[in-house]
Amino acid sequence: MLDRLNQAMDHIEQHLDHHIEVAELARIAMTSEYHFRRMFSALAGIPLSEYIRRRRLTVAGAEVLANEQTLLDIATRYGYGSGEAFARAFKAVHGVGPGEARQTGAALRSQPRMSFRLIVEGSNSMRYRIVEKDSFNLVGLKKRVPLVHEGMNPAIVEFVRAIEPETLRRLEELSDQEPRGIVQVSDNLAESRAEGTELDYFHGVVTNSTNEQVPDLDVVEVPAGSWAVFESSGEFPLALQYMWRDVFTQWFPSNPYRSAPGPEILRTRLSPDGKQADAELWIRVERT
Repeated sequence: MLDRLNQAMDHIEQHLDHHIEVAELARIAMTSEYHFRRMFSALAGIPLSEYIRRRRLTVAGAEVLANEQTLLDIATRYGYGSGEAFARAFKAVHGVGPGEARQTGAALRSQPRMSFRLIVEGSNSMRYRIVEKDSFNLVGLKKRVPLVHEGMNPAIVEFVRAIEPETLRRLEELSDQEPRGIVQVSDNLAESRAEGTELDYFHGVVTNSTNEQVPDLDVVEVPAGSWAVFESSGEFPLALQYMWRDVFTQWFPSNPYRSAPGPEILRTRLSPDGKQADAELWIRVERT
C-alpha cells in the first residue's frame, strides 16, 4: 500500500501544472477515491486538496522569485483564472503577494514534497475483528457539529448534556443488536476531515426499529455490509481519538481492506471518574 501511495505522490509532482484528478490518484494507489482521501489525510495530517495547493504554490513561488516569466504566465500555468486569484492564493500561503515577493526577494514558505515509509517500532498490537451485519437502523438524536481532533468536543458535550434522562432510557430499550447500548456516531464528514469542518453527530442505538415506530426520533438506515471492529482501553477521550488515527495509519496499510462509505460507530464505557474508557470503534470496510 505504501509503495502505491508513493507512486500517487510521484503523479502529483509530475502534474502540478495540470488538473489533478483524485480518481486517477486512487487508481494508481489501487484503492477507492473515498479511501484514498481518508488514508492521505490520516497519514499526512492535512487534507489532500490542501497539500496539492501548497505544493503548487511552493513551486510557483520559486518561479516568481526566478523572475523569468510574467506573473500572469505563472498564474495561468498553475490553473488560476486571473492574476488576482493567483495573488490571493499566493498570499494565503506565503504571507506576501507575488508582486511584492518578486520586488523585495521576500522569504517564502515551502511545503516539502511528501513520501510515505513504514517505521517498525514494536508498537502495541491492535485488537480487531471483522463482522458481517445485515441492514439496520440508527435511532436517536442528531446534530451538526464541528470536528475536533484532540480533546473534548464542546458542541457534542453540550448536545449530550441537554438530552433528557427519560429519552436516554427509552433509547436503551430500543437497542436490540451489536453494538449494544448507547453509541456515538459520526457521519457525513467532509472529505478533507480537517479540524473545524462539520459532521453529523448521532447519539443513539443500533436497532431494527423503524421511523414509523419512533416518529419523534432521527432514523438513519444503514445497508448490510462488512465492519471492522477495533477495541481500545485508555485515557478518555485521547485513547479513542488515537485509536481512530492508528486504524488509518497502521491497520489499513497492513491489511487487505479499505474503508467504505458509511457511519463510524463508537461504543464507549467510561470509568466511574470519567477519566478512562473501554471502547469499540465500528468502521465499514470492503476487501481490496
